[in-house]
Amino acid sequence: MTPEERSRKDSSATGSGAAAPRSLAESLRARDDASLSALLRARPDLITPVPTDLTQLATRAATRASVVRALERLDRFAQQTAEALAVAGDPATYAELLGLMAGDAGAEGDPAVAEAFPRALATLREQALVWGDDERLRLVRTARELLAPSPQHPSPTGLGPTAAETTAGMSPGRIQELLTTAGLPTTHDAVSAVASLTALFTDRARMAALLETAPAESLEVLSRLVWGPPYGQVTPDPAARLRWLLDRGLLLPTAPGTVVLPREVALHLRSGRAHRHTEPLPPAVEAAATHRPQIVDATAAGQAYTALATVEELLKDWDEGGPSVLRAGGLSVRDLKRTAVALDVSEPVAAFWVELAYTAGLLASDGEADERYAATPAYDEWRELPAAERWTRLVTAWLDATRTPGLVGGRDAKDRTLSALGPGLDRSAAPEVRHRVLTLLAGLPEGASAAPESVLARLRWERPPRADRPAADDLRTRLAQWTLSEAELLGVTGRGALSAQGRALIGAPGPADHAPPTEAAGPGDKLPVHRQHHRPTPHVPLTAAEQGAAASRAARLLAPLLPEPLDHVLLQADLTAVAPGPLERPLADMLDVLADVESKGGATVYRFTPASVRRALDAGRTASDLHVFLAAHSRTPVPQPLTYLIDDVARKHGHLRVGAASAYVRCDDDALLNEILADKRSAALRLRRLAPTVLAAQTDPAALLEGLRALGLAPAAESAEGDVLITRAHAHRTPPRTAPEPVPEGPPPPDATLLTAALRAIRAGDLASTTPRKTTGAPNASGDLPRTTSAETLATVQAAVLTGESLWIGYVNAEGTASQRVIGPIRVEGGFVTAYDHTADEVRTYPLHRITGVAELADEG
Repeated sequence: MTPEERSRKDSSATGSGAAAPRSLAESLRARDDASLSALLRARPDLITPVPTDLTQLATRAATRASVVRALERLDRFAQQTAEALAVAGDPATYAELLGLMAGDAGAEGDPAVAEAFPRALATLREQALVWGDDERLRLVRTARELLAPSPQHPSPTGLGPTAAETTAGMSPGRIQELLTTAGLPTTHDAVSAVASLTALFTDRARMAALLETAPAESLEVLSRLVWGPPYGQVTPDPAARLRWLLDRGLLLPTAPGTVVLPREVALHLRSGRAHRHTEPLPPAVEAAATHRPQIVDATAAGQAYTALATVEELLKDWDEGGPSVLRAGGLSVRDLKRTAVALDVSEPVAAFWVELAYTAGLLASDGEADERYAATPAYDEWRELPAAERWTRLVTAWLDATRTPGLVGGRDAKDRTLSALGPGLDRSAAPEVRHRVLTLLAGLPEGASAAPESVLARLRWERPPRADRPAADDLRTRLAQWTLSEAELLGVTGRGALSAQGRALIGAPGPADHAPPTEAAGPGDKLPVHRQHHRPTPHVPLTAAEQGAAASRAARLLAPLLPEPLDHVLLQADLTAVAPGPLERPLADMLDVLADVESKGGATVYRFTPASVRRALDAGRTASDLHVFLAAHSRTPVPQPLTYLIDDVARKHGHLRVGAASAYVRCDDDALLNEILADKRSAALRLRRLAPTVLAAQTDPAALLEGLRALGLAPAAESAEGDVLITRAHAHRTPPRTAPEPVPEGPPPPDATLLTAALRAIRAGDLASTTPRKTTGAPNASGDLPRTTSAETLATVQAAVLTGESLWIGYVNAEGTASQRVIGPIRVEGGFVTAYDHTADEVRTYPLHRITGVAELADEG
């Protein structure tokens, strides 16, 4: 049942002989379970914790925090309807409220408003912001206080207070003067005088006649105030154009030097409309360009491959321990800049990749004394997955993450800089906004990219920003902008259009459900416009099974579009190797050791240097191993210069041996040691000869190795036993870490099981608190809880066991909490009564000494 149908049902039930509700609690009591379930789903904070009865539910629904939250989650037209009701009479009729929305032209003059108005009112009723039948509509008092106009808090409609409210402190003589000047007969009291003035202001014909006599300058003053703000400043001796308005009550004083345009006058000048522009329909999501879906998918797949390579490059760069963790947590500005340079991206983009790896659980702090960031064990498992599955892991983590990389570099509430990987980056609205943006893109035809401003306008209509904050500074607007750019970086979109794998991830219809355009739109072509249902579907997180199925489907769609890993390279005579595509992991890992990456792109260029070859030899490879490896993985013959380079470096490698004394150099060729001592560049090493084949150094072995290599030599480190030390890259890993948990935005929407249990508890508690009863003892001072003696309690309960009747009891539990319950006693023995508790909907046992009072239920009818 839709909200409109429920609203009509509730309204007709109230009007068909049933007494009109006198409070919000009575209105909720008249609802069925489906209507209450809809309320609790829309406002989950109302059952955290579960209320004891419907009165407590109504009280909680009217609290300021809950009402503010509910108002902020309304769409623009529903908000406008609530704002109009806040300036209408209390109570207001359906026709009066519709008139404030459509103006004097009525529903016939504005069909869009007439069509959307019942839906908006049904939404307000469903969320318990409005109650009462169509003849007595009431806005919850807290909402009226938030939306009603006052000098301190002007109304969102731009309307001021009523004439009655403004003249409340005015002298009776002054009010009679207003009547006389306006051409009205005087009255015998101020109340009737204000009523006469209000009747004039609300009479369209008489007001039109009065304004026809107004000077043009006075009308110009009214035109400046009519749409708000309605307050203006006047001098002690106002000009003639202002005096004319003040004498007739068209402007009324509110404070010394301040006047206001009464609400009734403003509504006349507005032709009865509460808002200058009503927005019954959501803005269209417009297509900026249209591409062939195959091009979109291929472009997105290319970017997806780049995303995987970027994350791998980032974590490979931090393999031996990444940057230090700041004392307050996070990455320093200097380290972020270094990371951006290493990845060849801007700093905001580098922050995005770092945060993505952290969100996916691939990166964390190691927790050691000198705390640093490093890859987690999960990173090694992730690397072994097929490329398409690695991509879905990243994108799924991004979709549901509350951490927001776009905030990096900004300031928090205490004016502290927000750093990547640091605290303060969680924004609970992020997952909902990401899903909503992608859903809007999915609603466009296949291959169509959305105009960003139209997406932002749509989101602002669905969740209007606060009136005191510019639209550009609205968090949801910024989240949407970041989503559009991040989705392109990840390959969820290609050329601004949602890809097939992106559709699969959010469960949107695939290409078969839409007819793709036959050709790209030209510059002069009219692009399609997308209009979805005006009420967005609330974002409900997928279950683990649903998320897994969506990820599997996305991976299947992406896998054929990704390039297959290659098992070969192309060796060239200039000591470079070209990888024409992604390489298989063993080949890529070996090349990373043997050569340096010179350039990236569609093809990766590796360069062989003496230092890179020496690095491979240090890792335990021999010259023959390297020759065999290159011959096996090159589609071109191994160039002679590369063979010579490997042999030359291998011939020198290990000829010198460096060990720890502090450090020493050992070589069988004493002539070479003489050359080293004679070289001025070795002075910093502070070498001296200990024996014909041994030099000692006053530095550590690592510094000695680097110093000798700087001289163009190829020394090898050796152990205390004289064996050559093999130095392989050490992959530093953190202890097992879990990915950061998203920070929810308030209580999560209740599932069906929780709703059923909550409704049963609320209904039972309401039965206990509202069931008529006749007391068997004297009531206490408040008249709520009768007190009975132990003998009276026992006798009444025993009688109920025999007759099978239910009783009302007052009960105090072991924690001292008092409650009222309706029970059906089953047996009494040993100082305990066993009974069916209608409040809890189960059989329970109660100590008789904790029952404070007992009463029989009143007879029905």
